[in-house]
Parts: sequence; structure tokens; C-alpha cells
Amino acid sequence: MRRLWIGLTYLVFFVLIAAPLGRMTMGAFSEGWSGFWNALTRPEALHALLMTGYVVVVVTLLNTLFGIMTALYLVRANWLGRRLKSLLNSIVDLPYAVSPVIGGLMIVLLLGPDSALGALFEQIGVKIVYAFPGMVIATLFVTFPLMVREVMPVLQEIGSQQEEAASTLGAYGWTTFWKVTWPSIRWAVIYGVILTVARSLGEFGAVLVVSGNIMNRTQTATTLVYQDVENFNVTAAGGIALVLAAFSAGLLLLMEWSKRRKGGH
Repeated sequence: MRRLWIGLTYLVFFVLIAAPLGRMTMGAFSEGWSGFWNALTRPEALHALLMTGYVVVVVTLLNTLFGIMTALYLVRANWLGRRLKSLLNSIVDLPYAVSPVIGGLMIVLLLGPDSALGALFEQIGVKIVYAFPGMVIATLFVTFPLMVREVMPVLQEIGSQQEEAASTLGAYGWTTFWKVTWPSIRWAVIYGVILTVARSLGEFGAVLVVSGNIMNRTQTATTLVYQDVENFNVTAAGGIALVLAAFSAGLLLLMEWSKRRKGGH
């Protein structure tokens, strides 16, 4: 019976991961190395990859900053009532329960050109939806829980005794964070950063709704893959998808390596 379950596990792994990845690789190289290279060096592909890189960098920085702050408040802020903390915890997990497409639609309804806020921003020359800021907000909405959920358990585990002792000895809050809190949570932050980058690279639904998928303006790598599939350009779609998959897999391997390194110390 045990061998049967092991065999079924390998079968599911092959059907859901190995086979699609192999087929995607074959599609990417269906026209040889030149076809793969041409797919990656098209002007629209270069722009989409560059735009994806910009979004990933900005979202990772913002998610790291606000994710750590949110985790600290949810764990350390005793002045927050239990009900309010439960509400904030539920809001943090909202992206897990809501489809990214619905999240993108909410951003369009709130900050789109037909909304009051969107019109106000456009009057001062700032366009949110169908522009780079909207793409960042949409990706941040999807990735926000990743950092918070990595840091919160560590903060709960280490407790607040050392931080309270440092405060009693006269340390400022910023000094306490860097000298006491940061050494304990840095690995959790590293894991959160890696997960944020990997998730940002693969985000599609929310970005598609918010960006409008405008070629050479708001198109990212994932929305370009979608467009290539719609145009039956399998080689081009497979090439971009293979690059994204390889980069994400490399990030996850990096996270496993960092976990082993942490365990060795």
C-alpha cells in the first residue's frame, strides 16, 4: 500500500509539473536556439521583461518595509484591541481568499479614471490605473501577506522580553529594532523577499486587469505570454514562460539553501 501511494505521488508530480515543464521547454525550442533567442530579444519582449523587473523591485521594497511594520504592529502593539487585531489579520489574508482578478477590479473601481480618486490623481498629473503605479499596487495587493506571514511567527516565538530589557536600559526604538529584533527576524525577512519576488514574477490576473496589457507601455512578461498564446505563437510564449519558470525555480532553490545554512548555524 505504501508503494502504491508513493507511485501515485510521483505520478501526480509528473502530470502536474514535469510533463507541462517539459512540453513548455519543447515549445520554446521548437524552432531551435535561434527561435528561442528571437522570442526573448523582440522589442516587446525586452520591454515586458524590463517592466516586470521594475515592478518586482518596487513591490519587493515596499512589501518588505510595510510587511515588517505590519507584523510588528500585529504582534507587539498591545494597545490594539483583540477584535481589531483579528480584523487586521483577516484583512492581511484577504488576497489569499480573493481572486487576483477581483483584486485588480477593485483597484480599477477605486482608482480608475472614472472614480473620484482616480480623477483627482489625474488632475495633478498622476495616472494610477493603466500605468506603472497601478501595476505596483495590484502586485503589492497579491504579495502583501507573504512577508507578514513569514515574520509574525518568528516575532511570536522570540517574545518581547529582550526588547523590553533594551528599552529599560535606555535604548531608542530604532536601536532596539536593529540590535535586538532584526537579528532574530532577518532569515524570515529573507524568505519573505524570495517569495515576494517569485510571486511578483508570476502575477497575471490583477496586473492584466489594472495594466490594460498595452504593448510597449504596461505589458509585463506574464501578460505577453498570454498575448502570444492568444496569437498561437507557441515558441515566443514558451521562451518567455521558460525564463520566468527558471528564475522562480532558482529563487526557491536559493530559499532552500538559505534554510539549510540557517540550520547549520
